[in-house]
Parts: sequence; C-alpha cells; structure tokens
Amino acid sequence: MSHSTHAQFVDSLEVGRSARLRRCMTREDLSGFATFAAEVTGEAAERDLAADPDVRRALSLGGVALGLVVALILTRLPGPGTQLRGVGLTFSGRLDEGDEALAEVRVAERDAASGTVTLDVRCLKGGETLVLLGEFEVIPPHRPRAGLEGGSDAPRREDGLGDRLAQIEARARQAGPIRMAVVNPVDGPSLAGALDSARAGLVEPVLIAPTASLRKAAEAEGLELSGIETIDVDTAAAAAERAAALAAEGDCKAIMKGSTQTETLLRAVLAQAALRTGRRLSHVFVEDLPGHPRLLFVTDAAVNIRPDLTTLRDTICNAVSLAQALGVKRPKVAVLSAVETVTEELPSTTAAAALCKMAERGEITGAEVDGPLALDNAISERAARIKGIESGVAGRADILVAPDLEAGNILAKALDHLGGAEAAGIALGARVPLALTSRADSPRERRAAAALAAIMATRTEHDDEDAE
Repeated sequence: MSHSTHAQFVDSLEVGRSARLRRCMTREDLSGFATFAAEVTGEAAERDLAADPDVRRALSLGGVALGLVVALILTRLPGPGTQLRGVGLTFSGRLDEGDEALAEVRVAERDAASGTVTLDVRCLKGGETLVLLGEFEVIPPHRPRAGLEGGSDAPRREDGLGDRLAQIEARARQAGPIRMAVVNPVDGPSLAGALDSARAGLVEPVLIAPTASLRKAAEAEGLELSGIETIDVDTAAAAAERAAALAAEGDCKAIMKGSTQTETLLRAVLAQAALRTGRRLSHVFVEDLPGHPRLLFVTDAAVNIRPDLTTLRDTICNAVSLAQALGVKRPKVAVLSAVETVTEELPSTTAAAALCKMAERGEITGAEVDGPLALDNAISERAARIKGIESGVAGRADILVAPDLEAGNILAKALDHLGGAEAAGIALGARVPLALTSRADSPRERRAAAALAAIMATRTEHDDEDAE
C-alpha cells in the first residue's frame, strides 16, 4: 500500500468524526481484570483477589474504562489495523457493577504527512459523570476495514460503503441548508445538535424557546447564539405550536425536537390541517450497524403504539420513501414476527400476510414486501437458507417493520446498545419531516437526523412542484 493511499485515508477521517460504545458493567467485567492481574503477577488466590472490593475499585478506575476506549478505537474509529502510538489520560471516577458506561472517541487532529491521527477520548458513567478523559495518538490502517463481525455469516465491512452517516450528511449538503424550526432546545445536547447541524451546512435553525432558558443553556455549554434566529415563547408546548405554525405557513421546511415530549410535538403538528397528508405519521430509525452491508430502516419505534393494517401500510410507505431518498431504488421490506408461517395465534403473522397482498395489489408501491419473517431470516441469508425460505427479501432486507411500537423500540435499542449501531430518527407522513432526536443521541446522530430531515424536505418540495 502506497504512502499516498494511506494519506488519503487519513484525510477521510475528518476532524469531528466520532464513535461511541455503551456497556452495562457486570461483575465479570471487573473480576476479569483482577484475574488477569493475578495470573501475570503469579498470585494463586485469583478468586479472592477478584472478589476484593478494593482491588475491583482500583481496576475499575483505570483498566475497565481504558479497555472500553481502546476497544472502541480498534473496532470502530479508526478501526481494525489501527496502531497505538501515544496516550495521555486523566482518571476522575470509577465504574462499578451495574453502571452504564459510555466510551466516546472523536477525531481531534490529523496529519497526512506522518499518517497519524490524534483522538480525543472520554468515558462517562451514566452518560454524565466523567470517569476518563484524554487523548490517543494513533496510526490508522491503510484502508478502512470491517469492525468485529456479528456472526459467522456476517458480511465484512469491505464493501466501499465507508462512513454511512457522513454519506447521509454529504447527500443533504448537495441541496443546500433548509430552514428548520428547533423546538425548545434548552438543554446542552439539543442546542449543540442544532448549532452543529448549522455549522455542517445542513440547516438554518430557528430556535424556538423561552429566551432566558435558551441563553442559560448556551452559557452552560459555551455556545454562541449570535447570528442565529430565535423566537421567544413561554413553554415547550408553545414552542411546538409555533414551530408547527411556521411549517404550516411554509416558513420552515422541517422541525427538530429539542427538550420536549414527542407527544407534545406530534399533537401540535397534527393540529395544523395544512400539515396533514393522506398518510399516518410514523417513525423510522436509520441504523448503521457495524459489519452489516447496508443501512437498516427500523419502523415504527416511537409513534404508533398498536398500528392497524392501514397504519402499517402507511408506515411501510413512509419508510420506502426515505430509503429511496437515500438511494435504495427498490427497498426490500421485511414484515417481522416471531415465525415465518401464518397462524391465528400470532396476529402479527396474519397482518404480515395481508400487507403482502396489499403490496401485490398496488396499495404499497416501489418496494418488494415479504412476511411474516423472523428477524434472523430477514437479515441473514444463511439463516434463511437453513430454514429453506426462498424470497427476494429474506436475508437481504433493507426495511424492518415491527408489529408494534414495543417490538420496534426494543429492536432499535438492541441494535444501538448491543450491536454498536449509530442511529438517526425521523417521523414522516406530515407535509414536513420531523427530526426526532433523543437525549442519548451523539452529535453525529443529531446531525444525521437533521440531514435526513433536509433530504426529505427537499424531496417533498420537488414532489409538490411535480404535482403542480
């Protein structure tokens, strides 16, 4: 591999690019380090050592948090093949059994000439308390490679897809920034997410919130509001109503949720007759799962609790529109259940069969729909082959349709927290898209949600022009 090729890959690791890893600490996580320490030092009573609370406390102060950060660097950013050159760390807390740890890595500097990258790293407990802070100097691999594989038949990430969330941002920037109403961004993450999306060239934010709370959040985060349009309101509900009104008037092309309840925002949107369409509102998570060859669209995980057939049909149509906007010409839709056979005891299987018939008769277009399919048969060609399922969708699904909100939410969070996926959420079915961010979203995920909204807003605008 030539030095110039290596330099090109270093250049692709843009400053600000980040990755994260969550893990709930178990007793085995902490005792494992103690066992290793006992083995290398020749201590025979490794069980007693592993059980000693003082030993576990000391090891959790450094070893566990550092191990999470190193694992994130070597598997996600920059990924397998990375060489560690230097490290500078400060420890200010510890992880205990039952704590949820969040490791984060961010590209701080890059030097194409030397082929090195400096990473800012940190580890938090419960998403708030700092445990570890510092930086690593690394030499990335000569080319991007797959992360840890999820199974024996999981495809290697050497498919040329690269950073798929960054690709979504790039697609959104092609059309230029859209004017977006941001509802009550009075907490650090939502305010930073809106401003970060503006700096990335994705949106022109209109911040709608009580002015005093907005300024307090900006001061606490060290964020600058000069040059950013703001609208003063009294409450979060009033912010949602004002955002919906601006969208109905055509003054804003999309809405982003800040520190407010999803239900509050949806109620305000639905109250505006001008924002309603012939479809039901539904939510889609766009999931970038390490080692998987394509984006996964999971729906519905946030809006419709117990969808009927009409709602499920609209949910599929909304997800298909999004997938097509991201370049999937004819998405493969898997309607999920626990089994592949239709049985009255599982209503989700009869609903799946009905949806397939609706697609066959043209009520769902632009996609290939199959179901019922269990999750493994929807995404794993090997599993589908073993079970003898012959289908154009089985093993190659782009869109995963959950039977209800509970199943969809569990699936999406399992992909995020167990599979290491990065996800962006958006609600579709209204005249304007709604970027539904979560308090736990990373800056990259918030930018991706804004990018999705920008892409769909541009698509809707073009569709409206064509209709005229």
